Amino acid sequence: MAFATLKDLYIDQLQDLYSANKQARLATQKLAAAVTDDELQKALEAGVIGIENGMTALDAIISGHDKKPDGEHCKGMEGIVKEVHTHALDANFTDRDVQDAAIITQYQRMVHYALAGYGCVAAFAKRLDLKEEAKALDKCLDETYEGDRRMTDIAVGGINKKAA
Repeated sequence: MAFATLKDLYIDQLQDLYSANKQARLATQKLAAAVTDDELQKALEAGVIGIENGMTALDAIISGHDKKPDGEHCKGMEGIVKEVHTHALDANFTDRDVQDAAIITQYQRMVHYALAGYGCVAAFAKRLDLKEEAKALDKCLDETYEGDRRMTDIAVGGINKKAA
């Protein structure tokens, strides 16, 4: 794709983020199924809902520009999801608390990718004076930050202690 304007880049990044979310949703569902801690499982299940809400918002924004949300495959998230499998799902854990700690680590890596993506597209929307889109993207960004903080609280509040 040729990028002649910031709007071209904006649409490309929205599609990339949609693809990243699609991949993260499936990985998060797998992580939620693998955990032993109830609080962590509930947080991951809430994360799946949050990702789905983000996908809905992205779909509406992208479609509003007469584009399809599936226009891009995010290679960055593909690599992170491979790491999720390698370091949290497929690794040989002899202590399930250690696996729960690994799950938080890998989930937060996916979340941090999403934070960067939402931050960039929200900034682009503001620069392009797309006020409603910026508002929706800021909401997604805020909710993603909340999910990240919740994971940190769960890790610090007990998982890491149990894993140690």
